[in-house]
Amino acid sequence: MKKLGRFLGLPLIVVAFAVTLGTLVPRPLWPPAAANPANTRHILVLNNPIHTDIAIPVDDSVRQRFHFLVDAGIPADGLEVRYVVFGWGGRAFYLETPTWSELKAVPVMKALTLDASVMHVDVAGAIVEPHPDVAGFDIGEERFAALLDFIDASFQRGPQGPLLVPDAAYSSFDRFYEANGHFNALVGCNTWTAAALRTAGLRTGWWNPLPASLGLSLRLYN
Repeated sequence: MKKLGRFLGLPLIVVAFAVTLGTLVPRPLWPPAAANPANTRHILVLNNPIHTDIAIPVDDSVRQRFHFLVDAGIPADGLEVRYVVFGWGGRAFYLETPTWSELKAVPVMKALTLDASVMHVDVAGAIVEPHPDVAGFDIGEERFAALLDFIDASFQRGPQGPLLVPDAAYSSFDRFYEANGHFNALVGCNTWTAAALRTAGLRTGWWNPLPASLGLSLRLYN
């Protein structure tokens, strides 16, 4: 039993070491040259215990860029809407686990091994800051445009544009789209968020599979 305990404990030690190292080693390694843009955009990173999303402030240019959302029934053009919220994740887990009470074995196994991916898009009104589950960052217009490019490129497209997942939503205000890339235990929703934030000029940890590690690295290096 002692040998079995050591055998089972070793992978946990390796994972814990990798997460710690991935948090404390910044990416990029050296900070970019300081910039003081004349105009900035305030983006938000929203988190829960296992997942992160990016909230993009809405204006006419953002509505035009993602006009396909309104066609799918997402009220991104509503007067009360202040943010469009984007998240990337595993198809099975995302679609089949709207709440923790509906957790199933098959989606969990796919998330830990290999799964297709989807984009989840929602809208939000005013979001209160400061808040433990919200981190805000000001980025310049050029970096904001690069972030929008990254998000836009994450949608899988067909001849008519982004591919909507039929009959898949948590409410009447959100939708799912087929996404580019595959989801697994190493490349998950939070590593997607981290990559998007690096595109926006922020520094993250080298590998951030968990919201807690991503949040800590963002606080350390920005």
